[in-house]
Amino acid sequence: MFRRRKEREDALDELDEAVEADEEPAEDAAESDDSGDARRYNLPPAARPDGPWDVSETSSPADGRVDLGGMFVPGVEGMELRVEVAGESIVAATVVLRDSAVQLQAFAAPKSEGIWGEVREEIASGITQQGGVVDEVEGPLGWELRAQVPVPLPDGRNGVQLVRFVGCDGPRWFLRGVISGQGAVQPQAAGVLESVFRDTVVVRGESPMAPRDPIVLKLPNDAQMVPDGGAAAEPQSRFGDGIDPMRRGPEITELH
Repeated sequence: MFRRRKEREDALDELDEAVEADEEPAEDAAESDDSGDARRYNLPPAARPDGPWDVSETSSPADGRVDLGGMFVPGVEGMELRVEVAGESIVAATVVLRDSAVQLQAFAAPKSEGIWGEVREEIASGITQQGGVVDEVEGPLGWELRAQVPVPLPDGRNGVQLVRFVGCDGPRWFLRGVISGQGAVQPQAAGVLESVFRDTVVVRGESPMAPRDPIVLKLPNDAQMVPDGGAAAEPQSRFGDGIDPMRRGPEITELH
């Protein structure tokens, strides 16, 4: 058993090294692109002067935050904290504040390259293939996607859910946020959720992980799991795009 685990760790280390070996050609390709449309991914992570934070960057990650093991999530007065389950693992946390929500998911990433640009393209492609509409804009949290995602309405007709996908590359991790509800359309409602995203602390750990593997979370010691009355949806991809962070609220509009 221990030998098989060691072999897996060695394989993951080799995978990290192989990814790093591919970085230089990708960067050279971006620099040599004469069309001006350089690749926006496979580049080193950008600076994070305002967060989100790595656990090594704060001396007291638990101050004002909820300890979920792989993440410390900021506490906000009046918020409801939900967790999302895939199989037997907790892979996401959702902060619900009145008619808005932000879902947080952390993933392993290569040591010296960011993946948010590549992930944006994958998410946008998936939404457009479903008949949705996606705009890529530079918002308060950097480059993000503002999407109209097709969803079925309770009466059987088709509608759209307005969602913002935000992301940040950190040291060996990537944090994705999905903002829905009023926070997806009203800057006043989005401000608190954006602060939650910025002030989140990610705990990547030292164990070898393949890039894009989710960083597993845990319930706080004094918390209890309360089912929502329905079966949890399985993620449709390794980034959990099938998990609906908020099934109610003004983000649902009718299509005529």
